[in-house]
Amino acid sequence: MKRRRLLGLGLGATGVALWPEMQGLARQAQDFLVGPPMPDIAPVQVSSRVWVIHAADGFPTPENKGMMSNVTFVTTSTGVIILDSGSSLQIGEMAIRMIRRITPQPVVAVFNSHFHGDHWLGNHAFAKHFGPQLPIYALPQTIEQIKGIEGNAWRTLMERWTNQSTVGTQVVAPNRAVSHGQRIQFGDVELCMHYYGQAHTHADLCVQVVPDSVTHVGDIAMGNRIANIDDGSYRGTLNYYAALKQQAGQQLWVPGHGLSSADLLDSYGTFMAAIYDNCLQAVKDGASEDEAKARVLKDPRVARRAKTMQGFDANIGKYVSLAYLEAEKEAF
Repeated sequence: MKRRRLLGLGLGATGVALWPEMQGLARQAQDFLVGPPMPDIAPVQVSSRVWVIHAADGFPTPENKGMMSNVTFVTTSTGVIILDSGSSLQIGEMAIRMIRRITPQPVVAVFNSHFHGDHWLGNHAFAKHFGPQLPIYALPQTIEQIKGIEGNAWRTLMERWTNQSTVGTQVVAPNRAVSHGQRIQFGDVELCMHYYGQAHTHADLCVQVVPDSVTHVGDIAMGNRIANIDDGSYRGTLNYYAALKQQAGQQLWVPGHGLSSADLLDSYGTFMAAIYDNCLQAVKDGASEDEAKARVLKDPRVARRAKTMQGFDANIGKYVSLAYLEAEKEAF
């Protein structure tokens, strides 16, 4: 008994002596299982009820920990509405901390604009803090994509792009389907759903905050970042802009990347049209894709944004190629 007691005391003493080291190992293990917290970014108020946590960068890196897209929230008399939840569990948790600076109200709903992961991987944080039954709304096509291959694909890609900063994020798919024209009331705020076909993707939801004349447009238009058009359409994007402006009227347009503005659709539409119009004309003239790219780069509508637009140099060649392929289909 004495020997066992002494052994117990010895182990206890050793454990106490090693406690700081054990704490360090525990912290390292925790960091491995769940990535480091996202530093706070103060929200900016863009209308009486709408706030935006802006992402300074347009693309994910280890340095920005995946903070590449805006998180927008709306305060209502019944609670807070999230319009795109961010790229990770950690970013979603940071958004919750920032919301607490503005209001003690709970989050009562989340809306995901489309299936690209930087706009919905933060769902995990909101479901974790406000319950798994928290309503998360999206178009049916978006829900299908996230539940399918896109969900885990985006989770894995974000981990790789950020050097594991987003580790611990789980795929939490939307659980409520919405449709074009649907209106949903949250206390004193009515939201209107808009969808006009393929633009940035084949499932881009725009959410209008009716009383504030503010519309969250996701990635169909961007402030100063070249848009990923791999899943989209140039002609579809321009048609979407026309339909949205006609139905919603004058709005403050809030993008998923960049700053909000009343002329966002016009300014970004000018840039997109310049790429597509030059490619379409090149196809009609029998010019090559390289000639189409040269025409695009010379166009003043493109040239004036080339030096400042995030991702321009790395992506313009690819997106001219996609515009050229789409123009070939339209021309023939």
